[in-house]
Amino acid sequence: MEQSSFYDEKTVRHKFDRKCKLALKGEVVDYERHLAYLRKHEVLFSELSEREIENFSIINEYALEKSYFRAGGYDVVAKDALLAEALKALTERKRDVILLSYFMEMNDADIARKLNLVRSTVHERKWKKCFH
Repeated sequence: MEQSSFYDEKTVRHKFDRKCKLALKGEVVDYERHLAYLRKHEVLFSELSEREIENFSIINEYALEKSYFRAGGYDVVAKDALLAEALKALTERKRDVILLSYFMEMNDADIARKLNLVRSTVHERKWKKCFH
């Protein structure tokens, strides 16, 4: 009887040992599968080029840093504070011509039609009077 009990205990140990080994083998397979998934779907930052990293960057632009103007029915944004200050110093007529010309990239004839002016007046406001 003693021997039978020892045999049963040994058998139970072997079964337990086998189940533990199978469980660990399954965990290894799952872990390797997980690592393969990570290699396929994820990239380390150290492996990215400068160009790829720059795509992740965000530049915060706040409305306080911009100045908004309205010219000829268009909304124009000046992002530079010094430029905005210079534009504010101009008369409304001159400012409209400058904004439409440089920000909206309109030619003198288009600006003249938009503002109901003669083309030569647009040219004069854009060049002669702005720099005097």
